[in-house]
Amino acid sequence: MLEFDALLERYHDKATATQTPGEFTYYQDRIKPIFDCKTIELEVDCNAKRDDAIPPGLYPCEKRYSKKYGWHIHIKEVPNRDLILIHNANYSRELLGCVGVGEKHLDIDKDGLLDVTNSKNTLKKLMAIVPEKFILKVA
Repeated sequence: MLEFDALLERYHDKATATQTPGEFTYYQDRIKPIFDCKTIELEVDCNAKRDDAIPPGLYPCEKRYSKKYGWHIHIKEVPNRDLILIHNANYSRELLGCVGVGEKHLDIDKDGLLDVTNSKNTLKKLMAIVPEKFILKVA
C-alpha cells in the first residue's frame, strides 16, 4: 500500500527554463490507479514564491472553492508558500506556482512549450473523483 493517495510525477527530461510538464495519478485505496491526467507547472528551481514549482515531498490537499477558479484543490503545508492550487490552466504562463491539469500535452499556441488541453473539463473530472482531503506525493 502507498503512503499517499495521489502522485504528481514531473517529466524532468521535458522541462525547460520556464516550465515543467508532468502527470497526476489518483489511486483508489492507495493501491489502484483510477484517474490520470497531464500537468503543467513552472520550472523546478528554488521554491521562489509565485515563480517556481513546489519542492518534491508529501503534501496534504483539500478541495476548495474561490470565485476566480471555482472548485479546485489546495496543496497545503508547502514550505515558505501559501495558496498553492491545482486548478485549470492551459499554459504555464497562467501559473504562479500552482499546478495546471489537462487531458494531454500539446503546444497549443505554437510557442515551443508544452501546454495542457481541455483543462476545465479535466479539472471537473478530477474534482468528481478525489475526496475532500487526500495526500499528494510530488516527485
